[in-house]
Amino acid sequence: MSSNNENLAIQRIAKLVDENSFMEIGSLVTARSTDFNLTAAKTPSDGVVIGHGLIDGNLVFIYSQDASVLNGTIGEMHAKKIASVYDMAMKMGAPVIGLIDCGGIRLQESVDALDGFGTIYAKEVAASGLVPQICGVFGNCGGGLSVVPALCDFAFIEEKKGRMFVNAPDAIEGNNTEKCDTASAAFQSENNGCVDFVGSEDEIMEQIRQLVCMLPSNNEGDVYTDDCEDDLNRACESMENMKGDPRYLLSQISDNNVFFETKADYARNMVTGLIKLNGMTVGAVANCSEVYDAEGKKAESFDKSLTAQGCNKAAEFVQFCDAFSIPVLTITNVNGLKNCMCSEKKLAKALARMTYAFSNATCAKVNLITGEAYGSAYVFMNSKSVGADLVYAWSGAKIGAMDSTLAAKIMYPEAGADEIKQKAADYEKLQDSATSAAARGYVDRLIDPADTACQLLIGISHIMLLVSGNTVLCLISLLLRMSLCPGKALVLRQLLIAAYPFQSLQLLTLICQSLVMVSGIDRCKIQYQLLEISLEFRSRDTVIGRFRFLIQSYNGRLGCGRCSRFTCHCSADPFDLAVFCPVLRRLHPSK
Repeated sequence: MSSNNENLAIQRIAKLVDENSFMEIGSLVTARSTDFNLTAAKTPSDGVVIGHGLIDGNLVFIYSQDASVLNGTIGEMHAKKIASVYDMAMKMGAPVIGLIDCGGIRLQESVDALDGFGTIYAKEVAASGLVPQICGVFGNCGGGLSVVPALCDFAFIEEKKGRMFVNAPDAIEGNNTEKCDTASAAFQSENNGCVDFVGSEDEIMEQIRQLVCMLPSNNEGDVYTDDCEDDLNRACESMENMKGDPRYLLSQISDNNVFFETKADYARNMVTGLIKLNGMTVGAVANCSEVYDAEGKKAESFDKSLTAQGCNKAAEFVQFCDAFSIPVLTITNVNGLKNCMCSEKKLAKALARMTYAFSNATCAKVNLITGEAYGSAYVFMNSKSVGADLVYAWSGAKIGAMDSTLAAKIMYPEAGADEIKQKAADYEKLQDSATSAAARGYVDRLIDPADTACQLLIGISHIMLLVSGNTVLCLISLLLRMSLCPGKALVLRQLLIAAYPFQSLQLLTLICQSLVMVSGIDRCKIQYQLLEISLEFRSRDTVIGRFRFLIQSYNGRLGCGRCSRFTCHCSADPFDLAVFCPVLRRLHPSK
């Protein structure tokens, strides 16, 4: 790291990364151009500090612009340094974090500077979907540079000094900063759709650190980023009363109530963010009709309808989750489409974009219907019809073409009030309830609101079993931890049969751990050995070799708790390991 402690660019990096973990690269680079007396100007690092560091032990690559050097403007070498950060990040499979404080294009370098802008854009596009891209705006971010945060996956802006704009407010006809400061953090956060969080510099650094710890490092990374110490069986008794505010619901079901909301100030009738389930990162998309303050009082309310802004917000978030194989949970409580002139101009296209995102996504997709799910709006919200893997519904949810009373009035326009009431009740029972939808296969399970966290955890883990060989046996670990199948060899056997074809080291070690727990061998005795070999190896020979070592270390004591054989019928619950794990039989043919 540079010795210039007064450099804001370096100070910001120091706030962001673990202490003494940052390694600066290219500190001796200066501007190459000599036009317009640039040789007389001091351009240390050419106005941008780059390198790599750690955030809670996670590798990240960083560039931080220095506004004290030619106002932080982008020139040829400045852009090449940023491009090199992206190249290293993509090679190493680690997130890129940009700390922006820039006066725009460097006029002294003209076309070379323009080429630099294009190079940065191209690197961002190349990295999209490969590694997470995060940026924070702490000063000016105007003109062509405003595209940089828009191309990132997540963007933050400092509430007072951060300025983001395509055109400066005073350059917009009929506008000025006094009338409407379109470059302000508040305006950009509420109207732009690019900004995820507004706050002080220290708050932004903390938010970025939290975000990095929740995300996979790359598109091949594991979504299990944390150990979970929360009670996986806990009940959430107040869920149903707060169904209008998904922020509350999501925080309640998440490990230790962790909920990282994205684009919180934009399209507030649609909530997107990240939660944790048994240490697994899950993306959430939810309809919002109410907002409650810290004291539990209703502070804001919205129609239960889909808007163009909300659909675009959801579509973008789902596409990000799909790129990094993050499971998506939707919470549906919607009764129609926004009815206004603006919606007529934009809503159809936005609905198409959101529908495409849900239907095209190959990540695990689970839908929870908590309240109303009416009309085509329900279909768009990750319904079974457009590709949801599992659909849950609270027992009191309403699912159908429209509200039963309205449907009765349309079908029986001449009927009196009493007849309408009876027809509405009949319609609700036959066509407008979660039960009727479940009977037709559109809902997989009706659940009690208090059991939502537990049921979603099992459901999403089950889908991960089907779509991801890297984390499949985390389901076994989950089931054992939740005491759903301790000692149940038949249940375990079914899971192992499904998991065996993947043959990864992580799976085999988790198999071993599960068998140890089932067969009664001291769990604590082997815990550290399991942790040591929990990394995945590409070589199958290495996998089998390490697994053989583990078995031999315990003298082949895996198997029946009574006779230690792989094939056994001496107990009430027969243990026939050889049936579903032929690798072990080949390793120990005598057993």
